[in-house]
Amino acid sequence: MQLNSKIEAQNRIDQLNAFQAELALLEQEKVLFLDARQRAALGSYHGELRARLSAAFDIDSSSREKQLSLGMKISSFLGALALAASVFFLFYQFWGRFSTSAQVLILVLAPLITLAATMYSSSREKSGYFAKLLGLVSLACFVLNLSMLAQIFNITPSANAFLAWAAFAFLLAYGADARLLLGAGILCFAAYLSAQTGTWSGCYWLHFGERPENFFPAALILFLIPLLPHHRFSGFAALYRVFAMLLFFLPVLILANWGAISYLDLGQESVERFYQVLGFLCSGLAIWYGIKNGLPEVINSGNVFFTIFLYTKFYDWWWDWMPKYLFFLLIGLTAILMLLVLKRLRNGAASEPGEVKP
Repeated sequence: MQLNSKIEAQNRIDQLNAFQAELALLEQEKVLFLDARQRAALGSYHGELRARLSAAFDIDSSSREKQLSLGMKISSFLGALALAASVFFLFYQFWGRFSTSAQVLILVLAPLITLAATMYSSSREKSGYFAKLLGLVSLACFVLNLSMLAQIFNITPSANAFLAWAAFAFLLAYGADARLLLGAGILCFAAYLSAQTGTWSGCYWLHFGERPENFFPAALILFLIPLLPHHRFSGFAALYRVFAMLLFFLPVLILANWGAISYLDLGQESVERFYQVLGFLCSGLAIWYGIKNGLPEVINSGNVFFTIFLYTKFYDWWWDWMPKYLFFLLIGLTAILMLLVLKRLRNGAASEPGEVKP
């Protein structure tokens, strides 16, 4: 079986550990016994598998290693933020003491040097913690690069900076297999595309957030990107889907309550009703699509937003005139009903087991 990513390798090791625990329990309950030859063959196979996966990926073979890895991830994240902030304040502390040519040279070299360090660390370090740390510092240097160069040469701000930042973040994310950098790239790309959508609609690019529909094209593109193969990258496809659903459902939720800021040339109440129906319909479709394709992040996102849309409507309908104890009683009964429906769906999914996609 060919494993292409760290997540697949970690899942394989977790299966191995679960099998060994279950085998020990079966032997303890005197349900299954292995003779010496079978036990030796099984131990040899598991040992070779652990060694091969450990050599190819940075995996956790035990719960203790998982706990330590979590601590390392937190330390790496905090260290990256601290170093990025240090670079930012270092620039502003001593910036005025340099000549213009020295400033330009520093701005050009800083992201290039940190980019090279990131790629070198990624190729040499199997775990990738230092590569991700250096990658975030490199991204911070690149953001400062464009911002400071624009100030030095009095360049008019534009949405194109978001596109450049997104491209650099994607380069770092795919080079270092870093979901944090991928998230930064997704946000920059969504900001650029949303600003461009706002510009095509006639508004100044800085005001793109005033029209929530500007985020819909970015949401659609991000949801389609995981259709391309992403098996070699840990959790990238799921991250694209989560951001896509956030960029779609949050604007729909806003427009379902404040229809006056919509592009639609309808009355405010008509716009709000349209987006309320759209929110219920799309969140229900997301739950169905996630169940059908084994995508837990889509199922969870659909459940969350369906619940938010439902409770928002309950508030609009009943809060002002209904006694509060009765209102919360209905909320509780609705939660129980949703629990029963989801339980039925889960039982149906359990009768048709399928592999969850990365």
